[in-house]
Amino acid sequence: MEICSSNSIRNMDKDYIEKFNMPSIVLMENAIIKFLENIDLTKESFTIISGRGNNGGDALGIARHLLNKGKKVYVHILEKEKEGSVDYKTNLTILEKLGCYINGISNNKDLEILKNNIINSEILIDGIFGTGLNKDISGIYFDTIKCINENSKFTVSIDVPSGINSDDGSICEIAVKANETISFQVYKLGFLNYKSFEYLGDLKIVDIGIPKCIVYKNSDNMRFTDREYIRNKFPYRNKYGHKGTYGRSLIFAGHKGFIGAAYMVGQAAIKTGAGLVTVFTHKDVQSELSIKLNEGMTGTYNSKEEYEEFIGGANVIAFGPGMGNNDLTFEVLNNICNLYSGTLVIDADGINVLERKKFILKEFKGDIVLTPHPGEMARLLGIEIKEVERDRIGIAKDFAKENGVTVLLKGYNTIITDGDKVFVNPTGNSAMASGGMGDTLTGIITSLISQGVNSFDAAILGAYIHGYIGDELSKENFTVSAMEIIKNIPNKIKELISF
Repeated sequence: MEICSSNSIRNMDKDYIEKFNMPSIVLMENAIIKFLENIDLTKESFTIISGRGNNGGDALGIARHLLNKGKKVYVHILEKEKEGSVDYKTNLTILEKLGCYINGISNNKDLEILKNNIINSEILIDGIFGTGLNKDISGIYFDTIKCINENSKFTVSIDVPSGINSDDGSICEIAVKANETISFQVYKLGFLNYKSFEYLGDLKIVDIGIPKCIVYKNSDNMRFTDREYIRNKFPYRNKYGHKGTYGRSLIFAGHKGFIGAAYMVGQAAIKTGAGLVTVFTHKDVQSELSIKLNEGMTGTYNSKEEYEEFIGGANVIAFGPGMGNNDLTFEVLNNICNLYSGTLVIDADGINVLERKKFILKEFKGDIVLTPHPGEMARLLGIEIKEVERDRIGIAKDFAKENGVTVLLKGYNTIITDGDKVFVNPTGNSAMASGGMGDTLTGIITSLISQGVNSFDAAILGAYIHGYIGDELSKENFTVSAMEIIKNIPNKIKELISF
């Protein structure tokens, strides 16, 4: 599914109308019909609140269909006396000729009438503002939305809850708190802002018939990952393959008190299918790790001589989990960057030590996948976490482009970007909110790269697989641990990629 800005949506509509000769009123009717297919038509009474733009036109068309179905319909139009869009006026004219109840909203008396009708209705339909909202909400508009939020039993918003900026998800002075939002054709960019979630309610994206060629042409190069993409990009096994076929993964992880990080990265890489896995850890914990990680090899990273001979033969190197934000971690990372020109996956303390010498990223000759959570991203940029969360796509995309890396910014709806294309991961849930999950993800991504997947697609596939396993396990479990994810990697991958 594509993710689009309001400008892209406008261009999409314009192309379909002007280049394909699709009448705008027909496109509006498609949206109206799809909306009606997705609401509860067993209810008998509806209050519909309309603006005077095309979102209002949708609202009035919905009112027409409900009236024809014999429902009790109250229509209220904000500043009805003012001019509206062409298609809004067309639907208003039809509705007036049908004798529908229509009342304007311009003063306190109108608001009182509105309140009574909301109280007497089972469903309220919000059609005040759509994706084109570009002004502050005040006066009668503010009071109307306040009246909706205080009195509606069940609110359904058309395309976007009124008061939400569809581009950045910011909330205006006030916004409609919908129980459901039925949005058209594409996922709105602003819906990725966590602050918008409490206003969206149950979100449904419905196809209103805009051809895919138009959607793709006008998209912002952003989309949700889907199962089809995973199946197409996954490195299927060759029946003649051997352990050398599936690559050599080197992992630098762990320190005293953090042996679990080293173990989980290594074990996740093994379970995902890497041919040979070697974990370099701190000398104080190597013997303990070698007993636990009996399907992989181990070494130590305390001196350069201990690992440099292995560097050249690696298909991929993962670096950082559980190593500590210290001089040794930075020294090892610096050495690797000077010795190696393959693909490097940097996570956790590997990201933290980059604060000292961020230009390593630009100077590195190979590919880099960076997997920060919002706190690590904020520290790396010297900004507040709330700034990262306000614009996760923009922050990740700009950093990736500036430094020539792939960024996987963790969180609900993980962002993966190479600075041009953006994929948003739809899998994963809060049952997975526990230690070791990031280490497990790093292991999965590292393993996929080892098996020949390019760094960008490995990040996309890794995030999806990791979250998919968590989703499947959480169907029967209140919480899901990192070790449970690791244990289920082989069978869940098999399940995921099966046609």
